Amino acid sequence: MMLPVISLNSVSKSFTLWSDRTYSIKELLVNLSRGKIKSAHKKKIEVLQNISFDIYPGEFVGIMGHNGAGKSTTLKIISGIYKPTTGSVIIGGSIAPLLELGAGFTDELSGYDNIFLNAAILGFGRRKTSQNLDSIIEFSELGDRIHTPVRNYSSGMTIRLAFSIAVHLDAPILLFDEVLAVGDVSFQQKCINKIMELHKQGKTIILITHSPEIVQQFCDRCIVISNKMKIFDGNPLEGVEIYKSSTFKH
Repeated sequence: MMLPVISLNSVSKSFTLWSDRTYSIKELLVNLSRGKIKSAHKKKIEVLQNISFDIYPGEFVGIMGHNGAGKSTTLKIISGIYKPTTGSVIIGGSIAPLLELGAGFTDELSGYDNIFLNAAILGFGRRKTSQNLDSIIEFSELGDRIHTPVRNYSSGMTIRLAFSIAVHLDAPILLFDEVLAVGDVSFQQKCINKIMELHKQGKTIILITHSPEIVQQFCDRCIVISNKMKIFDGNPLEGVEIYKSSTFKH
């Protein structure tokens, strides 16, 4: 029996927000001298409620939902950036996440140096990264600009490099958060082709997207999250229709 590589069981996530909180010693002393002591009020914001699903080796899963629904938080929980408030997460393999533009990059370093830094953050050593270095640089299309500081990169250049690193390190599980929303059309198509190539190789791929076309054309399965909860998990064509109706309501 095949075991899932990703398993979320009754996962909920909350964040605590503080209001009227004194953050500096100076402000505290001023308020004390004036007899004004601000009390901090704690407010809990729930962003995910009781999310459960299993993802199996080699699946290509599209996660859809309107802005603020909780889909990006779900991916950050899968990647280990967030820990669930309640529930459990089991991951059966190394993950290469591409969740935020330039996440893990250091602006002062060159793109070349950031390749090794970002790969190390993803858990890959220098030898493994060196073996894939030429392919990473070639795919990114940065040319000589790979040796200039990342602070001078456009958003398109940054996503090219980040995507190229993620897809060339041979992780069995890849997470993409709206990666196809940045960059020119030709590079977007290049990204799609690379993702499909990896899928054919048996990689497990999870893609957050607002594009019904991408989900219908490429995904084996669609998960729809709305109002912090999973409302659908199944056929991509049905998932897209449910996503459209849930987005319209918001």
